[in-house]
Amino acid sequence: MPGGARAEELMKIRFWGTRGSIPSPGPRTVRYGGNCSCVEIRTRDGELFIVDAGTGIRELGISLMEKQPVVAHIMLSHTHWDHISGFPFFPPAFTPGNTLVIYAARNIDKRLEDVMAGQMEYTYFPVTLSDLPAELSYRELLEETFPIGSAKITTHYLNHTSICMGYRIEADGKSVAYVSDHEPYGLALFGSDPPAERIGRGLRDGVVHVGDRRLIEWVQGCDLVIQDAQYTPEEYPKKIGWGHGSADYVTDVAIMAGVKRLALFHHDPLHDDESVDAMVDYCRKRVAEAGASVDVFAAAEGQELEL
Repeated sequence: MPGGARAEELMKIRFWGTRGSIPSPGPRTVRYGGNCSCVEIRTRDGELFIVDAGTGIRELGISLMEKQPVVAHIMLSHTHWDHISGFPFFPPAFTPGNTLVIYAARNIDKRLEDVMAGQMEYTYFPVTLSDLPAELSYRELLEETFPIGSAKITTHYLNHTSICMGYRIEADGKSVAYVSDHEPYGLALFGSDPPAERIGRGLRDGVVHVGDRRLIEWVQGCDLVIQDAQYTPEEYPKKIGWGHGSADYVTDVAIMAGVKRLALFHHDPLHDDESVDAMVDYCRKRVAEAGASVDVFAAAEGQELEL
């Protein structure tokens, strides 16, 4: 290990679900995975953060059952189905003695607990939220900073079709930011038909929307940013208003923020492994053209990182 650090002294990240919108397993998505968003983050002191509860959380839950009790902080970016649909299949929630704290942005008209209970009504699922034997609690968030154990959590509103929250977790001298689902502010101003010369420009023109500037400042200097890069620059103009990122924009944010590593995330269900490979190549070339040093890769289901 560099500097003589031991593995247990590092922040650890594992991707359990990297796909966006809907699960898309099959031979076309073997390498990057077909399960929806779920990321495990562990600190040196043993704090467990689970960011989003898409279908990937099921396999994570199975692995957690090997060691009881489970104490986990489940941080939801938002409550669209692809980010919560795995929770009813999360085994630790069905085990007495486990403690789960669920976080999400404060909604305008619904309590977080009511939203989570909605998908577990008998109409949709055979077990209700109130039947789960684990100890569940809920925390509704604004943009704020707060501690959990030795970690510092900072939240940031994202540009999506519903209220959506990003999370920056700092611990053990390292920082990771989770940015899903998020759409560029600037290009969206042109509506569904931006000028041809704007396509693929990202943030290269020097004029940055205040919302994009706030995001850049929020992820400044992160060791790892996990960001929604669902669309290619050519695809994005037809998807403006859908609430997702484009490869050019995501790369430029990382460059301008001085990020060390960028994980392309929330892969489109229509993108096979080769398509994701092509997006990684595009982003790396964009980094090289800018004379930057961001390490770009695509998040893959089962992939483990140490910071």
